[in-house]
Amino acid sequence: MRTLEGKVAVVTGASAGIGMATARTLAEAGATLVLVARREDRLAALAREIGGETSHIALDLAEESAPAGLLDFVLARHGRADIIVHNAGILHEGRIEEFDLGHLRPMIAVNYESIVRSCHLFARKMKEAGTGQIINISSIGANITAPGTGIYGGLKKALEMFTDALRVELAGTGVKVGLVAPGTTSTEIFEPMKAQGKAAWDSYIPALQPEDIARAVRFICEQPAHANTSRIHVYSAAEMF
Repeated sequence: MRTLEGKVAVVTGASAGIGMATARTLAEAGATLVLVARREDRLAALAREIGGETSHIALDLAEESAPAGLLDFVLARHGRADIIVHNAGILHEGRIEEFDLGHLRPMIAVNYESIVRSCHLFARKMKEAGTGQIINISSIGANITAPGTGIYGGLKKALEMFTDALRVELAGTGVKVGLVAPGTTSTEIFEPMKAQGKAAWDSYIPALQPEDIARAVRFICEQPAHANTSRIHVYSAAEMF
């Protein structure tokens, strides 16, 4: 069913993994997609696959000006944004005494700051329109304490706190806010670990697939205007956290 017909949906990190699966799933539901990531060639290929009025823009979300540039692009091409899914993220892990601090600023910029800046802008436009859906992709790592996960999990915990506060602040405006927290999902986010010769988390258990998370995003988007699904955790059936 094309339950999102006529909606304009922005998806960040759309060049692979959860973002790509989410874009495809929302397009199947009838939404017009705006694809965002750094790799223009992959975005262009996905835009051709989806077809219709799909648009794409290559942006480095670590750049402070990127969210404003994205909003300008969306308004120029489509006139509005009904849905935005903040999926782009970076994972580097390691115990704090051995963590490469060169990864710290990029992780903060992409995993937290860019989402705050984007919400600051997109929430205003949605509030003016009296309708909208913001979905932030978190992680079950926000609620798990384990060696090597403190920085990534800490940023996701901050994102969850921010998301809950934004939901409360926008209550009654027609703008809904929620998050999806994936368990171990087989995506490119584990490539830095594999490049260092480390066993990635998805090598230990049968992992979730990006499409599993995309279905959760679609579920949130399809709820009626009076219902706000604020949080969905999706675990692999083999996870014991």
